[in-house]
Amino acid sequence: MYNKNDILDLKIEDTGIDGEGIAKIDGYVFFVKDAVCGDEIKAKVMKAGKSYGYAKLLEIVKPSKDRVEPNCPVANKCGGCQLLNMSYEAQLSFKEEKVRNNIERIGKVKDFIFKPIIGMDSEKNLRYRNKTQFPVGLDKDGKIVTGFFARRTHSVIKIDDCMASPSVNASILKTVRDFMEENKIKPYDEKAHKGLVRHILIRNGFASGEINVCLVINGDKFPNSDELVKGLKDAISSSDDSTKWELTGLVLNTNKEKTNVIMGKDCKTLWGKSYIRDKIGDLSFNISPLSFYQVNPAQTIKMYEKALEYANLKGDEKVWDLYCGIGTISLFLAKKAGKVFGVEIVPEAIEDAKENAKQNGIDNVEFIAGAAEDVIPDYYKRTGEKPDVIVVDPPRKGCDTKLLDTIIKSGCKRLVYVSCDSATLARDINYLSKNGFKLEELTPFDNFPGSAHVECVCYMTNTRL
Repeated sequence: MYNKNDILDLKIEDTGIDGEGIAKIDGYVFFVKDAVCGDEIKAKVMKAGKSYGYAKLLEIVKPSKDRVEPNCPVANKCGGCQLLNMSYEAQLSFKEEKVRNNIERIGKVKDFIFKPIIGMDSEKNLRYRNKTQFPVGLDKDGKIVTGFFARRTHSVIKIDDCMASPSVNASILKTVRDFMEENKIKPYDEKAHKGLVRHILIRNGFASGEINVCLVINGDKFPNSDELVKGLKDAISSSDDSTKWELTGLVLNTNKEKTNVIMGKDCKTLWGKSYIRDKIGDLSFNISPLSFYQVNPAQTIKMYEKALEYANLKGDEKVWDLYCGIGTISLFLAKKAGKVFGVEIVPEAIEDAKENAKQNGIDNVEFIAGAAEDVIPDYYKRTGEKPDVIVVDPPRKGCDTKLLDTIIKSGCKRLVYVSCDSATLARDINYLSKNGFKLEELTPFDNFPGSAHVECVCYMTNTRL
């Protein structure tokens, strides 16, 4: 048995689902953050249970062939990216294996086509995020800091420039911090439930160059916003970022709840537009602060092209797009389908979706606001409509059983599933497989290089037809 503070020599043999290294001694398992498969290390035991424990990396005795120097100065402190110590090739291999294991172990499916993971084209894979949410806090000296939460905590790690987001964002964050200091505006303290500014949400339109800054506050008003707008415009125009960015809106989001949910339900535009305009392929979209939009534009177009390929549309099909967001996949589908029916729980996203259809000249779509697990069973019961193809792109928790049951009853020929969590995807595949659907093909996508997250697109066919 091992005890806390024991110093051990470990050989890292595997990688856990969140990117941590795994070592084994006589069947006992240790999880070691920041260790890479193949590393030989010295580690200190931090916690020991009956069959497994957690250890802290002290020294790399012999580095793995897959170990690299992180490109981020806070790589081992920030909770945003977990795999920056690992070569990109090794990251892709880890994610591919993670998906395969989940589908085979949880989904209980082995007879399907598993395509190689589609990674980023750029070797360095930097500055890919078009949406970043920065928590605001105080450092030990009482200075306002912005950054990300440390892993498994709500302690803000100070980050002046996140390497995953455009460098112009560093200028925006500095401007907001300086403005708060000058105007004596306090950041939110979640323990005391006091202070004003909780998060700074920045959306960057990679194709349009538009920027929307959204301040998430524990209140209803923000002082001297005209001065902040001027400061933000100046900071953006003088940024050394190679993209010609332009501030097009400053929005206030109110969140007074004692919660770790970032965004509240109410937004107020302080200046400019409430949204940015951006493009995916030849389609353009309005994107509001509360609307879901894929974070990595370079990978999004690849994912949507794959979803369209899997949908295999011929021109006259009825398609349901569930969890449709602002209508991104819906409009791609509509160009090839007869009619697309989209459902999304966020009303603001549905308003964006309707406007996006209008601005792109697409009229064979219908959008309804509501939870898919409520809207679709009722819609199917009322109309009896039998879709040819159903596309789902649910949140991390996957699809509700009530929705899956309606998909099964609907008699659709083909189901395309876009997933941001292969474990819940596997769970849903298992349920559908027991009820007449067969997984045909799956392709993983690396939309979040440096992190343990992986996206998937797959399709299933209805074997009962």
